[in-house]
Amino acid sequence: MSRNTLIIGAGGVGNVVAFKCAMNAETFGRITLASRTRSKCDTIAENIRQKTGVSIATDEVDADDTQQVIDLIRKTQADILINVALPYQDLSIMDACVATGCDYLDTANYEHPDTAKFEYKEQWARDEAFRKAGIMGLLGSGFDPGVTNVFVAYALKHYFDEIRTVDILDCNAGDHGYPFATNFNPEINIREVNSKGRYWEKGEWKETEPMEIKMLWDYPEVGPKDSYLLYHEEEESLVKNIPGLERIRFWMTFGESYLTHLKVLDNVGLTRIDPIEVDGCKVIPLHVLKALLPDPASLGPRTKGKTNIGVVVHGLKNGKEKTVYIYQVKDHQECYAEVLSQGVSYTTGVPAMIGAKLMLEKKWYQEGVHNMEEFDPDPFMEELNRQGLPWQVMELESPDARKIRS
Repeated sequence: MSRNTLIIGAGGVGNVVAFKCAMNAETFGRITLASRTRSKCDTIAENIRQKTGVSIATDEVDADDTQQVIDLIRKTQADILINVALPYQDLSIMDACVATGCDYLDTANYEHPDTAKFEYKEQWARDEAFRKAGIMGLLGSGFDPGVTNVFVAYALKHYFDEIRTVDILDCNAGDHGYPFATNFNPEINIREVNSKGRYWEKGEWKETEPMEIKMLWDYPEVGPKDSYLLYHEEEESLVKNIPGLERIRFWMTFGESYLTHLKVLDNVGLTRIDPIEVDGCKVIPLHVLKALLPDPASLGPRTKGKTNIGVVVHGLKNGKEKTVYIYQVKDHQECYAEVLSQGVSYTTGVPAMIGAKLMLEKKWYQEGVHNMEEFDPDPFMEELNRQGLPWQVMELESPDARKIRS
């Protein structure tokens, strides 16, 4: 059966998704890559043709405009739409999928452009509309969220009768050589880091100041890195879908240079998201900063080092306490050699392709709007090993076994 796949977004992650879909063309059929700037899509398409011999189509779309997305879905006769555009555009794209009966997948939850707040509320609210349209929406099929959710579901299925605590640990030990740059969209990255931290404990959400809580964690194949407590969207869905969860936290590594630069940018107002007037023009300082910083998609050839992302899960098995660390390590240069992208884009884009692949093959398929941990983790975990993201399982004596200090 011939299939049609539409990918919206031509940044670093979009590049990886397009490459990996082309490498699995027997599943994805005719592939179209579209974004606001068609020339970016054309460059990616030519790189794919040269490296894989597979030709993909390109198009142009303003994903803020639901009607434009509707028209493009109909033009391409898409069976599935993989959304790797901006999180601000999730809702307009989801509404286009409902209108056309097209399955939907994204990698990050909806965020309002005027408020730095990450939540699934408005996407979950579209569940009934998706059911009535007879289509599926898969939310957060990146690495974190995405693979981390699946790791927790896998732990529950194979290692635990009951999960008590989860710590999600995201380490990027790559070095791109710039004084300051972000490994994914600068606007999204800086808004996320500057937001207050949150974690779930004993039935309620607890809030912290940005970067207030720190620990030193020993990451396998990377070593000890300072890790800071942030809020991340998979916490919200895992609290909802994993029964009996007593605590969940998210940690991300940052170097001193990054934090010092960010503090200066905060102090001079360049990370603000409210408009200001400059010479009679309205501008948003963070948009100006984004324009000045290196494009994350350009970091691939110069980034060296590894990523390590995983979950430490603690709970009960046969009445006894148990702790398991499931993680994945990826080398930036290996990613660039394969798909011309650095590791952060790779570890987000490959899981997006895998989620879409399982949907098209009906191994994961249920009408409505769903999160990753709602499905059988085994097919996804098998695909991770096949598609370039092999994972490891390590049993620990306790959840703090690799923590050097708080």
